[in-house]
Amino acid sequence: MASTSETFTSIARVYRGTFVHSTQNAAVEILEDTILGVDTEGRIAFISTAAELGTLSKTWGFRISDVRHLGPRFFMPGLVDTHIHASQYSYSGTALDMPLLQWLNTYTFPTEVNYKDLDFAHDVYTKVVKRTLRNGTTAACYFATIYTDSSLLLGEIADKYGQRALVGKVCMDRNQAVPVYQESVDHSCKETKRFIGELLKRKYARVRPIVTPRFALSCSASLLGHLGEIAKNNDLHIQSHISETKDEVDLVKQLFPDSESYADVYHKHNLLTNKTVMAHACHLTDSELKLFKDTGTSIAHCPNSNISLCSGMLDVQRVLKHSVKLGLGTDVAGGYSPSMLDAIRRTLDTSKILSIQDPKHKALTFEEVFRLATLGGSEALSLHKQTGNFEVGKDFDALLINPVVSDSPFDVFPSEGPKVILEKFLNLGDDRNIEEVYVAGKKVIPFQQSE
Repeated sequence: MASTSETFTSIARVYRGTFVHSTQNAAVEILEDTILGVDTEGRIAFISTAAELGTLSKTWGFRISDVRHLGPRFFMPGLVDTHIHASQYSYSGTALDMPLLQWLNTYTFPTEVNYKDLDFAHDVYTKVVKRTLRNGTTAACYFATIYTDSSLLLGEIADKYGQRALVGKVCMDRNQAVPVYQESVDHSCKETKRFIGELLKRKYARVRPIVTPRFALSCSASLLGHLGEIAKNNDLHIQSHISETKDEVDLVKQLFPDSESYADVYHKHNLLTNKTVMAHACHLTDSELKLFKDTGTSIAHCPNSNISLCSGMLDVQRVLKHSVKLGLGTDVAGGYSPSMLDAIRRTLDTSKILSIQDPKHKALTFEEVFRLATLGGSEALSLHKQTGNFEVGKDFDALLINPVVSDSPFDVFPSEGPKVILEKFLNLGDDRNIEEVYVAGKKVIPFQQSE
């Protein structure tokens, strides 16, 4: 598995130990006593067996004495959060006593109005980026708010702390509940273009804009159409929500009577592409899933939010049978936890509940959900060429997991192999076990003292 290139690249770090990741052929692949080298650009230069250490040292010019031995620790890919509202982080863990539409009007929109204040935005956005990084989220797909300047601030903060991020300025021209929190079509389009231009001009290494119509209920056909054009003309990612609740689906039918389905509303406005991720999708029909497959559109599965707001339960197996790309999301603050480990656990819970309801339903395994949280997430965000697993040429986005840290929330016993320990970490572990976090080869956790 070793690889060199015609242009010599110097090696920054070399590790020896256990690496756990997913591939197209294996939900979990465990590489024991393996050597992995990271070059000075933060990419994986080689992966090979320990038996090749001497040859690798001569080929790549590193000293064997500089190899870092992992011991009982292991590396896994960074976790990918395909759907999170950074602007809702301030009230995460609260306000879960209402269904979606009432919840938005009562808690979400009044809170998001505060992001006109850049000091308020800086405080919350700094905390959510640091919290998610500490919990192992190396890549996040963020909703911000309708305010351009504070949305740009979120991108700046993600870059400062080294997180890979897609950042979206929210677009919405319909909001009867909180009229002050909406835009005109012209203003939304103008500000979206300004947001995109400003963010790209800053040339952040791993932070990019994503076109963000909030959802069909808060956007007119005119606004959706313009956003589809903006995304196409700039070759940008797109994110929104779809079919989260049955009430929402019914209202969309009333607002867009000329469309065949909720998915068709987005499709008619060029918003379903191979760089689109739609959150929730609990109530999509088979024909809508076929449309997702045909257009390359992805789904962000947010099980904590789906349960917490009583929205519905997505059948992941059904989605995968339609060959639709799918990753996991925390959906803070509809989901109360900013940790992707929680998203993994709630995904397993949801799948098991569906199996209780229908014995013919095959529950997901922890291995399958591990892949969804890592490689699956990178595929859902069309970032799989850069990240998602340990392949030569990809960025080294990784978590160093220490299962025997002194205050670990779980215990390890002598007879347990790496796969059992991985399962324990996914079910019982937390940020105490995440000793180091790397994004593109740069150590971003622990934070530097100045941060």
